[in-house]
Amino acid sequence: MTDLTVVILSAGNSTRFGTVCKKQWLRIGSKPLWQFVADRLSKALHVKDVIITAHPDEISYMQKHGDYTIVEGGSSRQDSLKKAIEQVDTPYVLVTDVARACIPHEMLERIIQAKDKADIIVPYLAVNDTVVYQNQTINRDDVKLIQTPQLSKTNILKKALEQQTLYTDDSSAIKSIGGTVFYEKGSIKAKKITVFDDVLTLTCLKAPSKQTFTGTGFDVHQFCSDKEMFLGAIQIDSDLGFKAHSDGDVALHALIDALLGAIGGGDIGELYPDTDMKNKDIDSKVMLLEVVTFIKQVGFEINNIDITIMAQKPKISPYKEQMRRAIANIVQIEPIFVNIKATTTEKLGFVGRKEGVAVQAVVTLQYYNWKRI
Repeated sequence: MTDLTVVILSAGNSTRFGTVCKKQWLRIGSKPLWQFVADRLSKALHVKDVIITAHPDEISYMQKHGDYTIVEGGSSRQDSLKKAIEQVDTPYVLVTDVARACIPHEMLERIIQAKDKADIIVPYLAVNDTVVYQNQTINRDDVKLIQTPQLSKTNILKKALEQQTLYTDDSSAIKSIGGTVFYEKGSIKAKKITVFDDVLTLTCLKAPSKQTFTGTGFDVHQFCSDKEMFLGAIQIDSDLGFKAHSDGDVALHALIDALLGAIGGGDIGELYPDTDMKNKDIDSKVMLLEVVTFIKQVGFEINNIDITIMAQKPKISPYKEQMRRAIANIVQIEPIFVNIKATTTEKLGFVGRKEGVAVQAVVTLQYYNWKRI
């Protein structure tokens, strides 16, 4: 339908899901869930545009995945929808949640075919069990379990969203301004993912790819005399430090770049620019923990880390084991999967002249295997 835009709400924090990986970033094959849902709906409906809302911390990374329109979400479902609806220029808009991953094609067809029956078309499930409300048994035929996607006339939905009251779905907002609602039969197959166990019941979701991802990082810092030395997540006994906007831990900076490289997430300078004063003298361990948390939230697990420190001075050997365990603790993997190597440059170059230290890091990652259970 060229007169239809799809909006997929995917900006939530996924707090009820129960895993470090956010549900919108679970990999279905090699695609994150939000992209899987977008591809599925786009193919089924041939729409003019698909708009996806993103958490502010994830929008730039989402945009690296493809050509869909990505907009920053708000603090609530309704705020996110308001931002998305500003981009809609078609007479109809189909709004769904990323958690509704396996919507059957025949359910979509029924919703589309009913588009002229009301201001909003709402799929629902009937209730088969006895219903008790406030200790009173009520007629179960009067109860509907509301689903998404919901198909609205765009101008009506925009008007309904101008209100300050927060609504849990689009039909509630449209009804509040006197709009008409048509209830269309939904499908039990369109189950919403709320907690982790819900994912395991959806047969349309295949296991994540077993692909391994490799990232490399390289960084150099010059010595200076007015800072303490931090290297490999520990403090080094030295009369020199590293010239840097942050604390100068060149090993962790190389590691951060390697991790970002493995997920296609840019580089450390994009996340922590040296033009931003809030990063002045920032603890590199904090930076590493933030990057590791992000990597896990968007669906990756760290397999192993290998770091080579090139230094004529200070002597690295006495600190290697401490570094290894400190880094393993931050990234939350077993110490055996972190390796620290040290070498000189045989007195060649700036390292050999004792002007600074260079570090190379290599990491391997894999997708979070949510189907391993």
